[in-house]
Amino acid sequence: MRYGPALRDEIAAEGTTPLIGVHDMYSASIAAGHYNGFFVSGFGFAASYYGLPDIGFIAWPDMVAFVERLRGAFPRHHLLVDIDDGYVDPEVACHVVRRLERSGASGVILEDQKRPRRCGHADGKLVLPLEEYLDKLHQVLAVRGDLVVVARTDATEEDDILRRAAALAETEADVVLVDGVRSVDRIRRIREVTGDKPLLFNQIAGGKSPRLSLSELTDLGVGVAIYSTPCLFAAHRAMESAMAELAYADGRLPAAGEPGGEIGVREATELLARNLGRPHPVRAVLAV
Repeated sequence: MRYGPALRDEIAAEGTTPLIGVHDMYSASIAAGHYNGFFVSGFGFAASYYGLPDIGFIAWPDMVAFVERLRGAFPRHHLLVDIDDGYVDPEVACHVVRRLERSGASGVILEDQKRPRRCGHADGKLVLPLEEYLDKLHQVLAVRGDLVVVARTDATEEDDILRRAAALAETEADVVLVDGVRSVDRIRRIREVTGDKPLLFNQIAGGKSPRLSLSELTDLGVGVAIYSTPCLFAAHRAMESAMAELAYADGRLPAAGEPGGEIGVREATELLARNLGRPHPVRAVLAV
């Protein structure tokens, strides 16, 4: 399967394509039953793999290894990967992009932040000079095969956002992302300066961007929506509740395996057995 073209075609189709953030193989196994597009979020991976905030701790071999495991278990899912700033320099960025494409990634997101980097919805972000970022982006575009490349800017000032978005739209990148966009009006202005280039919108609970439905994003001309952390934050809440309940019950486990009851070993084993090669049934559509 040619993963880049498959994702490119999905983005070009009518509606907004959702890609669901997964942070480990278990979260991907659950998400696979509802959506057939994944996003490997830097926030989620840093939290899950290292137990650290998303401020530049990710080592590229760890990310490549995770993508290889995902692709082995989910051969038919779209797989967009956050590679931050390409792990600093253009040579490493190009090497990582080649490795990810060989590993079966559908696409990558390359940002214009400079170190020390921050989550795209955090304060205090710094960006590279535009020409320096464009040089790195052009080098990445030159070495990719048919991988989808998303050019991302983390600019925060209105004029700089529009200037950079317009410049990114002029490149051979497939999609443009302005991260941390704060209003619907700003999305409309970005849409105006990027012409026909597909736009990506990043949604994260508690972030700076408005909470918008896929229908609303389609009306705004957005081609792709990534949901960075729904699995991670849901797991956080569920584990916090489970630990509190276990402590309250003096260590007695709740009943499991009954209809409507707690997840038990049978349900978990059945879910994971699908990763041995049986297809994951997808119950939701990719676009509306």
